[in-house]
Amino acid sequence: MDKLKLFGFNNLTKTLSFNIYDVCYAVTEEDKQRYIEYIDEQYNSARLTEILKRVTEIIGANLLNIAKQDYEPQGASVNFLITEEPLPEICVDSTCNRGDIITAPRNVLGHLDKSHISVHTYPEYHPNKGIMTFRVDIDVSTCGHISPLKALDLLIESFDSDIIICDYRVRGFTRDINGEKYFIDHKINTIQDFISKHNLDLYNSIDVNVYQEKIFHTKMILKDLKLDNYLLDIKEEDLSPEQREKILKKLKREMYEIYYGNNID
Repeated sequence: MDKLKLFGFNNLTKTLSFNIYDVCYAVTEEDKQRYIEYIDEQYNSARLTEILKRVTEIIGANLLNIAKQDYEPQGASVNFLITEEPLPEICVDSTCNRGDIITAPRNVLGHLDKSHISVHTYPEYHPNKGIMTFRVDIDVSTCGHISPLKALDLLIESFDSDIIICDYRVRGFTRDINGEKYFIDHKINTIQDFISKHNLDLYNSIDVNVYQEKIFHTKMILKDLKLDNYLLDIKEEDLSPEQREKILKKLKREMYEIYYGNNID
């Protein structure tokens, strides 16, 4: 496909908000501690940083700076500053680390520029319900020709996601050499066009698109729940049929309430 010839910089901003939920059945204090340890291993800032580095490579961006932080008792945040084109060394602020993380930074810096990738994690549970939920929010905002949609399959496959919620929006406009405005520079009917069939087949999904406003939304909920994937110290085979049904009912209720955004009576 021929490239669109633009006048000056491509000023379109493309933002992907990618949210996942991981649900677990944890009743005892030991179960809760094991789940926290699992979260610390799967969703710590070091692993999240490696995932976001791969996202940066896939969308064809260039890394300028990383800021990351782990929290107690669990949770993490990571922020990337990225550019569409590589910058000469002389043009890069000396405080940007180019992705090299120092173990004991003397200061913390925040950047707002053309493009960024950020991730935040949120643990949540209720002591009386036996359900623990963990949410990961990833935001990829780009300008120019690069698009965050290319990284969707990587993001889906990087996490054990029971629920996935994606929002994509294109803002602003750019001009061609004749001065005509372009409010989007790529074809899109739905976010699901950028997700592999294999990944889509694992989930039931709902799609909502407002084409005139360049707003696209899809959410996905796992089709098949294998109970052993939600248990910690016990196995499904050790439970009675009644216990299995009770636990599955709790898990499904939690997932459906999150998916539909409503409490189920």
